[in-house]
Amino acid sequence: MRRPWYQSFLAFGFASLTVGCASTGAVPQPFPRPGAGPSWAPPRTAGTAPGDGYTIAGMALSLRGAPYRDGGADPSGFDCSGFITYVFGQHGIAIPRTVTLQFAAGESVQRDELRAGDLVFFSTTAPGPSHVGMLIGGDEFVHAPSTRGEVRVERLQSTYWAQRFIGARRLVR
Repeated sequence: MRRPWYQSFLAFGFASLTVGCASTGAVPQPFPRPGAGPSWAPPRTAGTAPGDGYTIAGMALSLRGAPYRDGGADPSGFDCSGFITYVFGQHGIAIPRTVTLQFAAGESVQRDELRAGDLVFFSTTAPGPSHVGMLIGGDEFVHAPSTRGEVRVERLQSTYWAQRFIGARRLVR
């Protein structure tokens, strides 16, 4: 027995839609997002959010090798502040998008009191904060620099970064 024409049409349409989704290049996100709470709950904001800096830094480290993209804020490409915004967002913590606003968020941290998850800021292109990374522990931080074009780990005490360090902020307790 033959199927009515509309059943074949519906089957073809459904198959076309599922194939199209696979080719979009979209990166699936976990549902629900870790730490986001119920979908009706407002996002936590930086400075008031409980959190584990090591867990957040671990998430940042998992993105090593992601490409640099000016204005990027997802794993298909990050700029420095987009990288930080994305990582905190994956933990349900809303933070400002720009380096300047991130530098004003949370609480100031002295260099000798830094811990994993703290943001470290540098003056690279102009006076004031123009680059941000995240401390992962000890003397190392992870960031999305435009040079060599990928998320990577570097040392705060390296000649380049030590000369440009201007401060640090803590966004989680």
